[in-house]
Amino acid sequence: MIRKLSMAGAALGTALLAATPAFAQEAAEAAPAVANPGNNAWMMTATILVLLMILPGLALFYGGLTRSKNMLSTMTQVGGAACLAMLIWVMWGYSLAFGATSYDGPLGLFISGGSYFLSSVTVDSTAATFSDEVISEYVFVSFQMTFAAITAALVLGATVERLKFSAAMLFTAIWLTIVYFPIAHMVWAGGGLIFDWGALDFAGGTVVHINAGVSALVLAYFLGGRKGYPTEPMPPHSMTLTLVGAGLLWVGWFGFNAGSELEADGTAGLAMINTFVATAAGALAWMVMERLAGHKGSALGFASGIIAGLVAVTPAAGNSGPFGAIVLGILASVAAYLAVAKLKAKLGYDDALDVFGIHGVAGIVGAIGTGIVYSPALGGPGDAAEYVMGAQVWIQVKAVVVAILWAAIGSAIAALVTKLVIGLRVDAETESDGLDIGEHGERAYN
Repeated sequence: MIRKLSMAGAALGTALLAATPAFAQEAAEAAPAVANPGNNAWMMTATILVLLMILPGLALFYGGLTRSKNMLSTMTQVGGAACLAMLIWVMWGYSLAFGATSYDGPLGLFISGGSYFLSSVTVDSTAATFSDEVISEYVFVSFQMTFAAITAALVLGATVERLKFSAAMLFTAIWLTIVYFPIAHMVWAGGGLIFDWGALDFAGGTVVHINAGVSALVLAYFLGGRKGYPTEPMPPHSMTLTLVGAGLLWVGWFGFNAGSELEADGTAGLAMINTFVATAAGALAWMVMERLAGHKGSALGFASGIIAGLVAVTPAAGNSGPFGAIVLGILASVAAYLAVAKLKAKLGYDDALDVFGIHGVAGIVGAIGTGIVYSPALGGPGDAAEYVMGAQVWIQVKAVVVAILWAAIGSAIAALVTKLVIGLRVDAETESDGLDIGEHGERAYN
């Protein structure tokens, strides 16, 4: 009897063991994807680095470039626009850009839907990376939120010293909804118009820099020039603070660029080294241009070149070899210098802190140039068997044109609505006294 029970037990054990692989496979297939802890940790770090770009980085960079009577106003507009963008992002921005609902037909090329107020996002939901990994969706939401925040803040650099704080807030809310969120969807979301073309924009050449630069130019035209511009000198009041801000922007940009890989892998490492060398090349190239023009190499030129190099490499960060990134940094810095030193004076627009001249122009050079430096023959990561430079450059050009047109038209609408509803500009007395006192009742310096 004991022998029979032993034999029966052995048979049952054998059957269970035989069934285990199939059972395990079914369980694995049924289990939801789990966020990679290492990638999650890196992306949380990258997100905080992008926040560092805004506060204090961009606030100090822009604030130092203004006259002292407008220092706090400039910093407050940067911070206020960023905070408003964060709130709008979680209410409807994430949904329009990356929502769970994909619309059929033409609408789906421009926006998505669902997930309003992050209704479909939980602590267990995940977002796909570019491999078979996933990260926490809350982390992805936060990372993309900082992109929306800094882009909105960038625009306001063109209109400092005369734009009302209330106008900055209303314009930002409208602009994010009709300009930024659709462009982000078109470029970065599956099913988006530009994404489906196969355009290369690693970290926001079109979404952030061309978008912000063109929008800033449009808003500056609607607002008009500062009182006394261009005959009255309006030098930066603190190059020290501007250089501190530029340094913080460069440091934070590693989160911007390397973080856009969404994983802590070799491509993120490529984006990292490109962010070093393109920026270094851009900084020195601007100072060389100043010398060739008969001027001294300036700290302002150095800071401007840093930003030009960073802007140029943004779309190419993971799409170029290091030497391609250096070339882009140099070319974009030269182009931006010419836009600031020559084009701005000829056209007569008052882009106070050269948002279009640097972000717009260097962004265009970087976005189109990415199609060239992506070539494996130039050290880029493109597939040698499939890459066709002419075809890719044409796609890049189309993406740039769409971004320019969408940003220009949408910004004109946002500016016009804001002007009609509450007005854009402070009164003459406030502008003369400074927006720090007139708008906020305080001074940066005693």
